[in-house]
Amino acid sequence: MATTDTAVWREHGTPLVSGADRGPLQGVRLAVKDVHAVAGHRLGAGNPAWLAEAEPQTAHSWAVAALLDAGADITGIAQTDEFACGLNGTNAHYGTPPNPAAPGRVPGGSSSGPAAAVALGEADAGLGSDTAGSIRVPSSYCGLYGLRPTHGLVPTAGMLPLAPSFDTVAWLARDAGTLARLGDVLLPAGCDEGQRPFRTALVAADLVALADEGVREAFGPAAADLAERLGLRIGEVPSLGGDPGERAAAFATAQGAEVWECDGAWVSAHPGTLGPGVEARFARAAAVTPGERAAAEAVVHRTARDLRAALPEDAVLLLPAAGGPAPLIDEDPERKAATRQATFRLTCLASGAGLPCLVLPRMSVAGLPVGLAVIAGRGSDRALLELAGVA
Repeated sequence: MATTDTAVWREHGTPLVSGADRGPLQGVRLAVKDVHAVAGHRLGAGNPAWLAEAEPQTAHSWAVAALLDAGADITGIAQTDEFACGLNGTNAHYGTPPNPAAPGRVPGGSSSGPAAAVALGEADAGLGSDTAGSIRVPSSYCGLYGLRPTHGLVPTAGMLPLAPSFDTVAWLARDAGTLARLGDVLLPAGCDEGQRPFRTALVAADLVALADEGVREAFGPAAADLAERLGLRIGEVPSLGGDPGERAAAFATAQGAEVWECDGAWVSAHPGTLGPGVEARFARAAAVTPGERAAAEAVVHRTARDLRAALPEDAVLLLPAAGGPAPLIDEDPERKAATRQATFRLTCLASGAGLPCLVLPRMSVAGLPVGLAVIAGRGSDRALLELAGVA
């Protein structure tokens, strides 16, 4: 194994696993988030105690196998927030991967290792997951392109579950072309058959208002420039309906109930093995009652219906990908929590509705990257990747 930064890589090689001799991804170096099974290697989930009990995987995850068959090489298995449960990219056990686009600041999570590897130039693309923003937030913080696909469109077989109703395979890259090349392999053929051209870019004032002042100031010009490049009409609306705070609280409760179903038994049997932030999230998840879960799921389903109804087939929704630039690693905890909350209120929208969301590195706040997110209707994933290439 090559000597390298263990905050970025759990395992690293030259390459670690070689892809097929031929294929459309020949020459692509891949960083695989440590929630995907890689045959012959253990799955660590960002937690040393879990890793110590793990046996080598007997088969690749569906996504890993598809990318290897297409010719990509796996450079290494990259770190993640514990159990993919986090948005900052800090890990109490392995450290915080560097963010070369914003030195001294977090890379974003939970796909922190792949994002750092790509931003550092140590990989061309990162294969990760996205449940509540785990690809979108590091893409925003590190100035990368990222895609959370339509829920259920890309098989999650062989990927460690967090909250299956919201889990997706997801990926990021330094450029739109590489992002699309992975999409050509991972997305099913014809998934957007009959897709009408995008004509309108919706902007909801209440969503933009969730971001900090610097992002709000940067968003208007960035959205207008993107719309002009794509030949889209800007459609401004005060709101898509519903209260963003209520929406986020309901999503967190519904997600938490599933998180506890997936990993609660292991966490209960291994007290003291989680970092403090993740431990607190699991404690909240454990406390969700059946009644609270049912009420939260009702809000999530209603929000999903409202968003789908508000988003015509020929429209996209533009919004900030995060509430602000990447926080400092040693940021005041209250300020870091406030940024996380604002970001979560933005990211949970696509997650709860199961819609595809593209992140474009289109904004800068005080010299720091912030992504512009583009949400589209179900199955519009390839159209979003084409949009990224034009944008």
